[in-house]
Amino acid sequence: MRVTASCLVVLVLTLAGSAAQAQVTRTKKVLTLEGAKSVASAAAAEAKKGNEGGSIAVVDDGGNLMYLERIAPTFPMGATISTEKARTAALFQKPTKILEDAIVGGRTPLLNAWSAPLNGGEPIVVEGEIVGAIGVSGASSAARDAAIALVGAAALGGKTSASK
Repeated sequence: MRVTASCLVVLVLTLAGSAAQAQVTRTKKVLTLEGAKSVASAAAAEAKKGNEGGSIAVVDDGGNLMYLERIAPTFPMGATISTEKARTAALFQKPTKILEDAIVGGRTPLLNAWSAPLNGGEPIVVEGEIVGAIGVSGASSAARDAAIALVGAAALGGKTSASK
């Protein structure tokens, strides 16, 4: 009887430990390199439809660059700007247009918060989780930067700011 009671106590403590561990971790979706390339490919196809150039950057959910593509004609600084737009969208978990609109509306201290609160950055959402972001710079206009980014962000089947 003592052995059975001791085994029961050990079993209960093991299960309690497992339950506590399950509460401090979770499984999350992550963007792979292939996923980043798919996002960029969809965006590039949209840019090419409009006979536009541009730089397309894809970052993970922490804002780390995963993939960059430059489509001629575009300007050299576009690579940096698109990367910063993507980082901004990933870290704020919002389209960069929202930040640009806030600044235009008078919230100028946001200019000190991050370097690229400009239209053309969009979070990439998969099954309700933000897995990264795309930034586009150098298309024919800021509106086209945003439209191209939206097409890329939707490439993995997730919702975008345009679909809400």
